[in-house]
Amino acid sequence: MKLLAGNSNRALAEAVASRLDLPLTRAQVKRFADNEVWVTIDENVRGEDVFIIQSTNYPANDNLMELLVCIDALKRASARRITAVMPYFGYARQDRKTGGRTPISAKLVANLIERAGADRVLTMDLHSGQIQGFFDIPTDNLISAPLLANDIKINYDKPADIMIVSPDVGGVVRALAVASRLNAELAIVDKRRSGPGKSEVANVIGDVSGRRCILFDDMIDGGGTLCNAAQALIDAGATEVSAYVTHGVMSGAAVERVNGSVLKELVMTDSIPAPERALEGGKIRYVSCDQLLGEAIRRIANEESVSKLFD
Repeated sequence: MKLLAGNSNRALAEAVASRLDLPLTRAQVKRFADNEVWVTIDENVRGEDVFIIQSTNYPANDNLMELLVCIDALKRASARRITAVMPYFGYARQDRKTGGRTPISAKLVANLIERAGADRVLTMDLHSGQIQGFFDIPTDNLISAPLLANDIKINYDKPADIMIVSPDVGGVVRALAVASRLNAELAIVDKRRSGPGKSEVANVIGDVSGRRCILFDDMIDGGGTLCNAAQALIDAGATEVSAYVTHGVMSGAAVERVNGSVLKELVMTDSIPAPERALEGGKIRYVSCDQLLGEAIRRIANEESVSKLFD
């Protein structure tokens, strides 16, 4: 087995390699003068089981092209099996036609990864579970619920007054996975989306009065959804509101919006590297997913069950 790292999240790749007690494969992933991706694998990978660790976060197009070119390089170097390890799968938010003349970008990216030569995909908390069906190759979608639920257990005493909250109806299954592990009740924020990246709260479903609420979502982009939901929960009588999110996209003024909100704390995994300014306000904290990814990679390499990770 070999591990190859792109440039999107080098720190996470190194942490996974350390967990597996393996060195990262020697490679050069650079740019030509006009910013085209240039890749050279500096060691023999013929007949090897190779895992490429590369999220497709910002700059999404550059990181996606890096992944595709690395896959092509490995395929032409006669790697036995190529697994694209994408802790964060970009372009996942357009997963169906929501109106006339709109693309299904998630399917397009799935096609690109397959055509480049990947034999398997390993990702975490896809924006929509049905994206697994966009691939005609084996696709493992890890869930961060056990990782984040364990962090809640460690950092929150008196779990009886905790309530897990889904920031929208579409995230109920995801939030329920955490609530069931904590034996906690579930509430839902009825969110109405007026456009891409814009939302407003219509109602809070469930009695949150006097409860410590924990919002749980798959990603935070501009921060408007979580911050609006947190304010709605406080207005409905919650004593405090925190948020747990798998993917910290944190675009635009998201960091400043979170630090200026009623949120007590925002906890995210390191599937996307943390911007330096995110750690300065004191409200944002990161939990590493290196152990989860490392164990999944080990199980795939050894032909063991990945689903048993979540039993």
